[in-house]
Amino acid sequence: MLKAIVNYLAESRVELGKVSWPSRATLVRLTVVVLVISVVVAGFISFFDYLFSQVLDLFI
Repeated sequence: MLKAIVNYLAESRVELGKVSWPSRATLVRLTVVVLVISVVVAGFISFFDYLFSQVLDLFI
């Protein structure tokens, strides 16, 4: 059992060495893109939630 775990960890390390990691600049740029899109989507959801709650208040 212990040998299987050690073998798995060793193979995982080899596979991680094959990964093409992004540069720091690319990582920062894409992180900013994700954050901006997340904020915009949250804004749309908040806006429509407020709008629908106001419309429902008219009927209740």
